Amino acid sequence: NDLAALTAEEVLAQWKTEVKAGVGIKRAQKLVEKANKSIGVQEGLSFAKKELHLLLDQYALHQQQLEMMEEDLEEMVKEIPGAEEMIAIKGIGAMTVAGFYAEVGDINQYRHPQQVINMAGYSLKEHSSGKHKGQTRITKRGRSKLRKLLYMAVRPLVAHNPTFQALHDYYTKQKERPLKKQQSLIALCGKLIRVLFVIGQRQCAFDGRKLLQGIASKSQSNVV
Repeated sequence: NDLAALTAEEVLAQWKTEVKAGVGIKRAQKLVEKANKSIGVQEGLSFAKKELHLLLDQYALHQQQLEMMEEDLEEMVKEIPGAEEMIAIKGIGAMTVAGFYAEVGDINQYRHPQQVINMAGYSLKEHSSGKHKGQTRITKRGRSKLRKLLYMAVRPLVAHNPTFQALHDYYTKQKERPLKKQQSLIALCGKLIRVLFVIGQRQCAFDGRKLLQGIASKSQSNVV
């Protein structure tokens, strides 16, 4: 069938057989609108269809190559002590672990996780002005790539990891000084650094219960 004869939903359905992400109904509607405006220009439609198929083939090839590279990278990263235990954490991938080590280097050169937190610019300082007194914000001094990497890693953790979900829920709903969602994500970046630091130095499995022990005791004290 010609593209102009298809509905946006039909175009989207055909796309999704080839492309798993990055396509939506709005893009399909725009494509159908352009096709309808070009009725009568069969050569142009034919060329557009061929170009679309070519782009889909290229996308599929790039996806396949990316998957192969990620598999190779994961095997290489697992040779680093502690990396395999990090990758085993639900929501953490080999790309995140590789990026973390690329930024911090040998984890054993640090004595305390706060050093890595400072390096990422996630240490806190108080801002005071005429209008805003005593506001605490991160310094943002340090490695912006590391800071961005950790932030991007925390978001899927909050979505898929039960431990980080519970922490995020606690931070944003605690009775005393609850955090905004953005503030909670930043706080969880610091937690993630501490988790990766301990696992990297001790090569131990992630135990979410230890992270939740503190908030459990605080919740009980609030009830009392």
